[in-house]
Amino acid sequence: MRYTHPMTSHNPPLPQAFSRTIASVYGDAGRAWLQRLPLLLEQLADRWSLTVGPPFLPLSFNHVAPALREDGSRGVLKLGVPSRELDWEIEALRWFDGRGAVQLLAAHPVEGALLLEHVLPGTDLSRMVPKDDDQATTIAAALMKRLWRRVPPGHTFPTVADWASALSRLRLRFHGGTGPIPAELVNRAEGLFGDLLASSTQQALLHGDLHHGNILAGQRETWLAIDPKGVVGDPGFEVYALLGNPRPLLLRLPDPRRLMERRASILADALGMDRRRLLDWAFAGQVLSACWSVEDDGPAWQESVARAVACAELLWTARASCP
Repeated sequence: MRYTHPMTSHNPPLPQAFSRTIASVYGDAGRAWLQRLPLLLEQLADRWSLTVGPPFLPLSFNHVAPALREDGSRGVLKLGVPSRELDWEIEALRWFDGRGAVQLLAAHPVEGALLLEHVLPGTDLSRMVPKDDDQATTIAAALMKRLWRRVPPGHTFPTVADWASALSRLRLRFHGGTGPIPAELVNRAEGLFGDLLASSTQQALLHGDLHHGNILAGQRETWLAIDPKGVVGDPGFEVYALLGNPRPLLLRLPDPRRLMERRASILADALGMDRRRLLDWAFAGQVLSACWSVEDDGPAWQESVARAVACAELLWTARASCP
């Protein structure tokens, strides 16, 4: 029996914000992909015998929609502009193999397509912030330890050092300057990355973007990670996304710095790591996040940069007060 995507001419168009983001980030390739998307959905629905529903909203950089499989089980069809990033996500999910992460049911890297386990109930960890933030942080720490893998032999994943090169690209882009990111923060991040990378004694395959929105309540496992970036590096780097999220909620709290400090203490104890070093990684990672927002140049890039900078400044203050 053939299952096809129910997209027809009377279906509403893609959200304008999503289309703008894809066109802004990927240029002509992104615009061509958007035009192909309806046909691509139909082709993949046929290939994998799926009935694909309307996408989950809001969409960001990928088209993500629920799908019903031929055997009646549920899945999620994720489509993005084919890229190395999606290739790394597919490979990371293969290595995680469903342990602590959503299961990869099928993949078509050439088309930037992933068929994923549908995590239910699927509520994310951000609902616990700030009321049950200690518990949320403890859950995230346990998931980190469950996810991390030994560095795969012959892997093609980027390393944390590769990612840190975005700081150099920022300076090239602004002819030695730092553009919208305060130079003082970039200088500090460059110094910390140099020190942290040189002193690292552990390497692992990391999720790379393990914030509250990427940790979902499930049934197969109580908590499952989604949307891994797939990066190899010091496990301490993994905390940067958690300490600076969920935005903008975190930055609206009465004392976000204190919350960050509390999280750092819980993570340090749970992971057996030095608290000051974790804050160093988190600060450097938030400055790096600001650099990525500049590079993405999406519709809301200025707001994204401002929030990452605000988080970095709070983390620097927390770091300075750390014994």
